[in-house]
Amino acid sequence: MSFEVKTLDIRNEADVAGCFRLFVILRPHLTPEEFQRRLEVQAAEGYSVVYMEQDGEIAAAAGCRVMSFMAWGRVFYVDDLVSDPDKRRGGLGGAMLDWLIAEGQRRECDEMHLDTGYQRQDAHRLYLRKGMLFAGHHMSMKL
Repeated sequence: MSFEVKTLDIRNEADVAGCFRLFVILRPHLTPEEFQRRLEVQAAEGYSVVYMEQDGEIAAAAGCRVMSFMAWGRVFYVDDLVSDPDKRRGGLGGAMLDWLIAEGQRRECDEMHLDTGYQRQDAHRLYLRKGMLFAGHHMSMKL
């Protein structure tokens, strides 16, 4: 099945709301207003959201950016990747991941990275099938 990937226009309220409906699955602490604010701040830093529609609604979305690191060089970093739980197993996640890999290559990145929660085992199976590896632990602390 073929899916078209679109880039979110953060001024389009309907599309922002459609993406928020998915992003809040991963980021339950966000309100619609905070989501919009963070979109604006992160867009100024090179972040963009892409999405796929199915049956007239946004069914998968990803937030991504290009970053440079001493350790890895130019990295296509996927901040967020989520699909509608009611539409899973329909190929959306795999199609989005394929698009992200191709986009990272198109942008001449050396690697693609993403962080994933330990509990997201369905996502891990997809990532591993697509050739990704567990490469380390992401450590953090609240400041």
